[in-house]
Amino acid sequence: MCGVAGWVDFGRDLTGLREQVEAMGATLACRGPDACGLWVSPHAVLAHRRLVVLDPQGGQQPMARDRDGRRYVIVYNGELYNTDEIRAELASRGWRFRGYSDTEALLLAYVEWGPACLARFNGIFAFAIWDEASRRLFMARDRLGVKPLFYAEREGGLLFGSELKALLAHPLVPPEVDAEGLAEVLVMGPARTPGHGVFRGVHELKPGWWLSFEPDVPVGSSGPVRQPQGRLVCRRYWALESRPHPDDLRTTVATVRGLLEDSVRRQLISDVPVCTLLSGGLDSSGISALAARVYRERALPPLRTFSVDYEDNDRHFRSSEFQPDADGPWVQRVSAWLGTVHRRVLIGAEALVEALDQAVVARDLPGMADIDASLLLFAREVKREATVALSGECADEIFGGYPWFWREEDLRADAFPWTRRLDARLRLLAADVAEAIQPRLYLERRYREALEEVPRLAGEPPDQARLREVAYLSLTRFMPTLLDRKDRMTMAVGLEARVPYCDHRLVEYVWNAPWSMKTCDGQPKGLLRRALAGVLPDDVLARRKSPYPKTHHPAYAAAVRRRLQQVLADPASPLLPLVDMGQVRALAEGDGRALDVPWWGQLMTGPQMMAYLVQLDTWLRRYRVSLRIG
Repeated sequence: MCGVAGWVDFGRDLTGLREQVEAMGATLACRGPDACGLWVSPHAVLAHRRLVVLDPQGGQQPMARDRDGRRYVIVYNGELYNTDEIRAELASRGWRFRGYSDTEALLLAYVEWGPACLARFNGIFAFAIWDEASRRLFMARDRLGVKPLFYAEREGGLLFGSELKALLAHPLVPPEVDAEGLAEVLVMGPARTPGHGVFRGVHELKPGWWLSFEPDVPVGSSGPVRQPQGRLVCRRYWALESRPHPDDLRTTVATVRGLLEDSVRRQLISDVPVCTLLSGGLDSSGISALAARVYRERALPPLRTFSVDYEDNDRHFRSSEFQPDADGPWVQRVSAWLGTVHRRVLIGAEALVEALDQAVVARDLPGMADIDASLLLFAREVKREATVALSGECADEIFGGYPWFWREEDLRADAFPWTRRLDARLRLLAADVAEAIQPRLYLERRYREALEEVPRLAGEPPDQARLREVAYLSLTRFMPTLLDRKDRMTMAVGLEARVPYCDHRLVEYVWNAPWSMKTCDGQPKGLLRRALAGVLPDDVLARRKSPYPKTHHPAYAAAVRRRLQQVLADPASPLLPLVDMGQVRALAEGDGRALDVPWWGQLMTGPQMMAYLVQLDTWLRRYRVSLRIG
């Protein structure tokens, strides 16, 4: 995993402006702490920061290759899990390799097949390739959007980067946010609209899309002499397709098991230490179990696993609908069953509060409060002993594990199911801000846009069609919140997180499995439970869903309250004009239980809402955000 950035402009010579792209790349040093590189030409400058995972010598970037007198240069963030197959096919076509990195395989695949190469890839990626002869920039993002890629058109040119901070480091991209961008932050929250970059004129390349940027006048044309401008084209190369499921339950279970085993096996490839993140739940335990099997087959030392917990959570934990039990005993159970070398990372309340600001910088936006901050601290400790971590993220979206797949009020709500009881949050907004961003109308518009995308299945009964809608919303609108969080918090410390459940072959197959199969045996994710039968103990297979753990320590709530009160006492705070001071003061002075509402897929408590407001203040200050909402 790495960080990429660049600037393409056909109307000026960029060779004297390389420092600006170097500055963009420097902001991504955490994503690539092991090496950096810059490629400079008159109309394109590409920067790369490298985290070494495979082929330390042969995978250096930017990487250039020539064919028929044409030079192609790549900067790449990601991992191909079918590199061997790609290399074999390219070798049969006469290509010779200088190393064994997936970077070289990806670049040569593009040179050989052009954009059609994307259909051949199994992996997670965000890359840019510059064709010097045609002056064409080609960029693409993996099917499910595991790796990020942002871009902005400015003065006829194009700027791009792995994270927003890379674009904001360029003088042509000021940190301006208009009413729509503010609505994304305050209404959509971490569940940003696909393609939206929050800052004015900034976009994120959507998952499963590619982009090209080239002169509007072909190179070498004999037309009127003028400065060429860039022409931007975006195309979708992958989407879910709905079709009748051809297999019976037994075949479906076996296919899911086979795809998951293959995904885990492929994603263990690495030249650096690998581990798994283990919560003791079905999803992470399944990944850990399959990885441990591969380790035993290869006679490797025992698999390393890591879990996160909070100081004194054994005393302060309280069960809820969203978090029925604590992870600790289950982690011990699974680790002992699998024979892993396990480490429990313990996080204190004060450290968690301090990390709220660090998490904002990692995400470039206010996010999921302590849920972000704790993952950042967790990843930092994991990084001390491993560079690659396999995670159980996204199984709930793929197999239908969230409560909203089951609750009638959510299925009937005709809204994003994770935005129920919006009023509890909106009452914290200042009246003029609410008037400017029109939160309910904005949310309704984004919801209707999402529904229009759903690939329908002709003749499907209404109840099944609604479940298909909710599944699509979960995969394309909610799952990105988890992938964004996982990428930003882990890459902020140079840890590569891989997500085997996001193998596109598995997603495509399970997408069309009927709901009766996904819930076989009358259980949420019954299909996944059957596929993992014999791999995990029966009690782990039957465990109810419990989300990423959060602290229940009163010291955390007290510390966050103090932080928010300090913000409110500062007349220069940029947060103050955005909020209803009476409501926020009441929140800061009370216990916050009125704010205990479902948000982002789990219970958003009063302390978490206070922490979110603290993060919002930090973002506005640190990024010097200029609001243009009048």
